[in-house]
Amino acid sequence: MAALAFLDSIGGPELMLVFAVILIFFGGEKLPELARGMGKAIREFKKAASDVEHEFKRAMDEAPEKPGQPFIKPAPSAVPQSPADIGAAPIAPGAPPPGRQDPPADHGIEA
Repeated sequence: MAALAFLDSIGGPELMLVFAVILIFFGGEKLPELARGMGKAIREFKKAASDVEHEFKRAMDEAPEKPGQPFIKPAPSAVPQSPADIGAAPIAPGAPPPGRQDPPADHGIEA
């Protein structure tokens, strides 16, 4: 409301001067059209503001009671999944998994 604080100092004579200037600029014929257009604009603004308010209230009423569970990706299972894994020999600690080759010692750089 601080933006409209200057309206407190406007009195009757100032309003009469503003209306006289508007009448001079727009004339008596355009004044009803201008007022009608302003009325329609204000009505549309109020309708849009009311629709937004109703939409917010409806969204707040439809909010879920308890928050949903976040999607958590399951951890990989330590239990063998395929029949080939069941008969496989246990892997020694520090050894690479079967089917994986260690990179060459020179990291692919030839001297």
